[in-house]
Amino acid sequence: MAKEGRSRGVSRQNFMKASGIVVLAVVLLALPRSSWAQGAYRLEVPLGLDADQMVIPKDNPLTAAKVELGKILFFDPRLSGDDTVACASCHSPQFGFSNGLATAIGVEGQRGGRSSPVAINRVFSTLQFWDGRAASVEDQALGPIQASIEMGHDLEAAVAKLKGIPGYSELFGKAFGTDVTSDGIAKAIASFERTLLSGNSRFDRYKAGHISALTPEARRGWQIFMKKANCATCHAGFNFTDEDFHNIGVGMDKPEPDLGRFDVTKVDTDRGAFKTPTLRDVALSAPYMHDGSRKSLVEVIDYYDRGGTKNTWLDKGMKPLGLTGQEKQDLLSFLKALTGAPIVVQVPRLPE
Repeated sequence: MAKEGRSRGVSRQNFMKASGIVVLAVVLLALPRSSWAQGAYRLEVPLGLDADQMVIPKDNPLTAAKVELGKILFFDPRLSGDDTVACASCHSPQFGFSNGLATAIGVEGQRGGRSSPVAINRVFSTLQFWDGRAASVEDQALGPIQASIEMGHDLEAAVAKLKGIPGYSELFGKAFGTDVTSDGIAKAIASFERTLLSGNSRFDRYKAGHISALTPEARRGWQIFMKKANCATCHAGFNFTDEDFHNIGVGMDKPEPDLGRFDVTKVDTDRGAFKTPTLRDVALSAPYMHDGSRKSLVEVIDYYDRGGTKNTWLDKGMKPLGLTGQEKQDLLSFLKALTGAPIVVQVPRLPE
């Protein structure tokens, strides 16, 4: 089926260009000129998001210098062992900050076993990755760099490589008052990722009193989402996630299924459980599920309607829904109404 949602128009080749400034149609929140001071960076929170729920560590407050450095690092393939894979390779603006593929592709074309989680709205989240193995966005930032099938680099070697680039020494000096460090890499990328905010969707405008922002179909879909389909049990709150882990049966019919959260906690009830993703911008980030096994939102809705794949650890909330064809279409319309306002940025010139 065709990919749902509008394109965010950027190719892998475009964001990896090191010369000039490439302007993307839709990417990141642009930095206002007033934010270039060395002081605190003011994060503009779009309609529908709860600023009081932001998680920003006391030892890593947002500053313009850190956000700018993190943006550059996010798009720089030199953080990988062979200079071919950047953070943006798997979290591309074109695909809702995922990668448009079933699973991630790393150095030397190696393919992982899980899809790339979206990088938006991480400022409202603590545990990261599908299995929650990273305790913070900072912890998450260093993981892919060192993973052999992702960016395939030794962390000390990555630091040494960046130290050999004069432009990075200057940028780290401005952001942290130090030369390049692994701690600085983590804090800068995390700072930048916390600016990736999706809000001000048609649903948010409807909730704010603009009734015409939602079609009657989408309004019916919202009621189905909340009641008959019971989606809001897990996709809860303003960010449409309970930040918890659930076994919904995906992949559990395989001979050796991915056990997800269990591999981190070793708690038996966590077998096959994966983190509930946000549904904001969900129409932009196909394919779906932790293994990318559902190509479209239509397939996702059909899967939930069947009650998932039965297994010993299946979440008790997973039951056949009995949705009609019209109800499925209404639910799809609601999910598409969660696409936020465009996130715009200029892709930076890479330091030399």
